[in-house]
Amino acid sequence: MKTTLVPKEHIHVVWDRIKKYVEKCAKYTYGRYTADDILDGLLTKDQHLWIAFDDKEIHGFWVTEVSVYPQMKALTLHFVGGKGFKVWGEVGFPPLQKFAKELGCDVMESFGRPGWKKMWEGYGYNPRYVFYELPVE
Repeated sequence: MKTTLVPKEHIHVVWDRIKKYVEKCAKYTYGRYTADDILDGLLTKDQHLWIAFDDKEIHGFWVTEVSVYPQMKALTLHFVGGKGFKVWGEVGFPPLQKFAKELGCDVMESFGRPGWKKMWEGYGYNPRYVFYELPVE
């Protein structure tokens, strides 16, 4: 299993092979994004597409972006999806950490469902706050 950063000009080459994963991931944004929105962000913003693959198929993906705050810089993992994350996540996390370090990031950050806690715990996960969504009536 390998992980690689997909150059922006090659995103369309892999898109059909990861679209099902992206669609499933978009479902958990609860109406905030569609798969097409995620593709548009990859093509028009300074976002990065990473894929985890072997000789047969692409098993998963990450979408990252550098977030610059007044006092620090973070590599934000906007979207993560695929199948068998426990396998490809372990292979993929070190290249993401290296990329973040090369870009001068102080931390990596992500938002997600509570179940991600168990996935990130082995990497020094530190819960900082809970994201709440309230209806407007």
